[in-house]
Amino acid sequence: MWGKIQMLSAPMKHALQRQDPRHAPAFTLVEIMVVVVIIGLLAALAIPAFQRNQRATQNARVINDFRVFVQAFEIYNTQNGAWPPNAGSGIVPTGMSGDFKEDTWKAAKTPIGGRWNWDLNKSDFTAGVTIAGYTITDAQAAEIDAKIDDGDLSTGFFRKTVGTNRLTYILAE
Repeated sequence: MWGKIQMLSAPMKHALQRQDPRHAPAFTLVEIMVVVVIIGLLAALAIPAFQRNQRATQNARVINDFRVFVQAFEIYNTQNGAWPPNAGSGIVPTGMSGDFKEDTWKAAKTPIGGRWNWDLNKSDFTAGVTIAGYTITDAQAAEIDAKIDDGDLSTGFFRKTVGTNRLTYILAE
């Protein structure tokens, strides 16, 4: 009987012994470096795709906002026989309250930076919905122009005002 107990206690004794830390299972430096390189490559592929999606989302949102605002101002002009009075950036023109989502118009910045502005009787056009102080590149502005107009920021209804940081959808020349 005592022999069986000794046989059972031998494996228990072995399980309780500490392993030599020099021989403990671990990852080698090369294996860790390979994992880091793989993660870096995945990030290098994912970040540009994320930025393209973010840019496309910004463009789509600002295009939609332009369409909503342009339609509201055209309806106002049709119903009243004149354009609403000029207003500063982020200020809803008199008589336009409730014609569109005012929170979007009054927001501190548009999806592409800057603020919404209603321009009336400017030197190069009569009436237009403007983003004043936008922060995107001219290339991105041209992408927006290509979707809503002719793709050229100097012609058509969607224009960049020369010498200023303004993008305008012109309603009347």
